[in-house]
Amino acid sequence: MVLKDSYNRPVSNLRISLTPRCNLSCIYCHREGEKSPREQLCAEEIAEILRVAATFEIRSVKFTGGEPLLRPDILEILRSTPGSMESSLTTNGTLLAGIASDLKKAGLRRVNVSLDSLNPETYKKITGNNRLPEVMEGISAALDAGLTPIKLNMVVLEGINDHEIDDFLGFVRGNRNLILQLIELMHFNECSYHWDLNGLEDSLASRSKQIITRRMHHRKKYCLDGAEVEVVRPRHNTEFCAFCNRLRVTSDGKLKPCLLRTDNHVDIRGKKGRELEALFREAVGKREPFYR
Repeated sequence: MVLKDSYNRPVSNLRISLTPRCNLSCIYCHREGEKSPREQLCAEEIAEILRVAATFEIRSVKFTGGEPLLRPDILEILRSTPGSMESSLTTNGTLLAGIASDLKKAGLRRVNVSLDSLNPETYKKITGNNRLPEVMEGISAALDAGLTPIKLNMVVLEGINDHEIDDFLGFVRGNRNLILQLIELMHFNECSYHWDLNGLEDSLASRSKQIITRRMHHRKKYCLDGAEVEVVRPRHNTEFCAFCNRLRVTSDGKLKPCLLRTDNHVDIRGKKGRELEALFREAVGKREPFYR
């Protein structure tokens, strides 16, 4: 049975934060909307959450963090994903090179790699670390392993990396296994680098040979001379909310109906079977658009 909220929005995607830990210190990080780090779910608890999600015909799961590749049991977690669900993973890429092939063998379909600059100095300014070479090696390894298409997540920061968009377009151009995602900075902290992407999206539209509207969030995909670009704009965006199909799980075991809210979580820590199923229904019942 497919779960739908009171706004008739079906839930077909699960996003599970595997850990609040990270080996970077990005200036804009919102930690998946989590407040304070607590003890993370174990692999057995995650496997039960995935099993129940599959009974509700949730078709895909994205594993996130923090940095999910810091989990020593990441391969065990991936292997527990039901066959009916497509799995993907968002990573900063720093640890990807050494494990990409094993991730693929464990059942992972593809990866998103957070990459906010192609310039070493700018990358260090944003992340607090000089690990850009490792990230680039990770992207190459993921391509070789077939974890594709790889989406490169670039959070656009005014005055820091906004001038690099054409460089990123050049990086993905001609490779259908690379898709650029330009992400509008959200408002979880005091970071003052927000740049409204309206003008950028208009420019992309005018330059595109083809524009495809994706079902998820009604997001547009722009095709520019061999480069594929998506623009992610969750701020004050009624379409983003109206077409949301996602239910989140925090690293400490709470169902999170909305990324932008922290007051409606449902605790599922240690729950199993019918009790867990009922809590899934409760969380979906609490879903409502943040922007209307």
